[in-house]
Amino acid sequence: MSELQSVQAIDEGWQHASLGKLLPLKYGKSLPAQSRNPHGTHPVYGSSGMVGTHSAALTNGPTLIVGRKGNVGAVHYSAVPCWPIDTAYFVEAPAGHNLRYYKYLLESLNLVKLDRSTAIPGLSRDDYNAVEVSIAPPKQQNGIVAEIEKQFSRLDEAVANLQRVKANLKRYKAAVLKAAVEGRLVETEAELARREGRTYETGEQLLQRILEGRRAKWAGKGKYKEPDATNMAGLGELPEGWIWASAVQACEQVVDCHNKTAPYTPTGIPLVRTTNIKDGRLLLDGTRYVDQPTYEFWSRRCPPEPGDVLFTREAPMGEAGIIPPGVKLCLGQRTMLMRPSPAISSSFLLSALLSPVVKDLIDRVAVGSGVKHLRVGDVERLPVPLPPAAEQARIVAEVDRHLSIIREVEAEVDANLQRAQALRQATLSKMFGEAHA
Repeated sequence: MSELQSVQAIDEGWQHASLGKLLPLKYGKSLPAQSRNPHGTHPVYGSSGMVGTHSAALTNGPTLIVGRKGNVGAVHYSAVPCWPIDTAYFVEAPAGHNLRYYKYLLESLNLVKLDRSTAIPGLSRDDYNAVEVSIAPPKQQNGIVAEIEKQFSRLDEAVANLQRVKANLKRYKAAVLKAAVEGRLVETEAELARREGRTYETGEQLLQRILEGRRAKWAGKGKYKEPDATNMAGLGELPEGWIWASAVQACEQVVDCHNKTAPYTPTGIPLVRTTNIKDGRLLLDGTRYVDQPTYEFWSRRCPPEPGDVLFTREAPMGEAGIIPPGVKLCLGQRTMLMRPSPAISSSFLLSALLSPVVKDLIDRVAVGSGVKHLRVGDVERLPVPLPPAAEQARIVAEVDRHLSIIREVEAEVDANLQRAQALRQATLSKMFGEAHA
């Protein structure tokens, strides 16, 4: 008779006992990536899910894998023998029982709330063992699983549709930015001037004006060094009145951050790291801080100001965002600051850097055999399409109009995805809540 059967006769009805007695956890076993067989037929699981394959299995049949370190309390189901590694626990099916029933039971318990660690998240087996639950008889388990999966299939279909909407929004945004930097989003200044019978300042003339102004400011300060031009090889044709410029030509300053790790403080000035820059925005929630002396030392070359464009050159590479008004911050490692010339719109520069056109060029010049990154000089020479100033303003207004619509739809999609997740948990709570309350 198994340990599960010894707790109480199953056919007499629901069992009430601790998880330690009903569904004891076993430890996974270390299996380094280099020791795995990538052509093996047995899946390898960690706390985050399947992480590879191997030619041998640690378990004998269907298995539940429970996150022990890292992704605490996550529950994964393997229909075949598998190898749970040492960041996870595992459970095999009790004889005559539906293992998927136990998967949903454990998910309903929200095991992550048992994490009491202060450093690396972890699930204590003692805490798990002490949780009191109720277990349905085997004859009822199949029906409960069938009802849960019927409701989950509807939710899964809805979630899949929402994810498709998100993917389409991402493609739409890329298409808008691509059109913006190819001169297809609004009427070009050349077309408008021709129709109105007037002249206009071309992108080439604008760039020349910027460079001449820079030389004039440098007068009397010693030998002047012209900013590096971009490599024109392989660049596509631009609309009439546009020109390719390098980032360093288009900007008053392009500055790399300090190359050491900043000493953090509990409060102070936000330190922007690469993870704080995503999808054209600065995400300052959860940021770290530095004190005033650290800020002054790290910012001595160019204190960041509102309107400056921040750009990441590694991990992740090629993200960009604008410093909003009223924000004081310090640059973290692997971030760069671009201060556009007053004649160039920060928002247009941001759109250019995030567009598929420039991102493709970024990928071409990235270096590194593992994590790709950009060298400072490569960022300075990044090609930026430069239209006339008046056209920049029209492009920025139209990009903002499209992106505001995208953001509204994205917010609604995200809210619905959260509702779907809440409905999943509500379904499990309804099925198991009263039983093991």
